[in-house]
Amino acid sequence: MAIAKNTICIWYDKDAEAAANFYAKTFPNSSVGAVHRAPSDFPSGKAGDALVANFTVAGIPCIGLNGGPMFKHSEAFSFQIATDNQEETDRYWNAIVGNGGKESDCGWCKDKWGISWQITPRTLTEAMAAGGDEAKRVFEAMMTMQKIDVAAIDKARAG
Repeated sequence: MAIAKNTICIWYDKDAEAAANFYAKTFPNSSVGAVHRAPSDFPSGKAGDALVANFTVAGIPCIGLNGGPMFKHSEAFSFQIATDNQEETDRYWNAIVGNGGKESDCGWCKDKWGISWQITPRTLTEAMAAGGDEAKRVFEAMMTMQKIDVAAIDKARAG
């Protein structure tokens, strides 16, 4: 297997393999590749524990590194998943939140490993790109939401 020139490396405490498996079953064009086991004990694990999990999330190559608890995730890094309708928005949101995650505002949520996700309907992105009054109305509607309500965004777009 060829090694990608650029890969996102995500630091996990100890659950990179579990996270990779969850992402692979949740998002299309996602999979788990090689899982490399530690050849000897290391500060946060034992020989034979998963050390690195190679995976793809919606076509983006990633490496999950089980490095221990010293570095925490923040909203400074997130995956943004574009959705086509409310059903798709609900499916991803509910998968993340329903698997031990947490809701946040404006289409953001966190999975149980602390990774932030933006579940963003395309209609929201299109309205913001349009600018002007349409973007202002949509932005103000979005600011009242946790999971994005596609019908409310479309209503705001129309004025």
